[in-house]
Amino acid sequence: MKIALTPFVAGWTALACAVAGLAMYRRMIANREDGGLHVRESEVAEVSKQAAIAHRLDIVDWWGKVLTVILASFGVLLLALYLYEVWTGGARM
Repeated sequence: MKIALTPFVAGWTALACAVAGLAMYRRMIANREDGGLHVRESEVAEVSKQAAIAHRLDIVDWWGKVLTVILASFGVLLLALYLYEVWTGGARM
């Protein structure tokens, strides 16, 4: 049985581009983050802004981890399918 791997490789590539795009998006958000500690009452707006950015980074990090695990699992599955095709194709000769 011959399996066409091209659609699967295209899907894996699209997923890899999505993970890379998410990493770039996270970097853009992190650039707006202020690393200083704001504790004065006059800086309440800064504290809430820092909390919002930290929450957004937590969400992006969670999705990044999930998509990276899916990408790696899908890559291992594609490798296994490819090796199976090579192995069965070589046995038929």
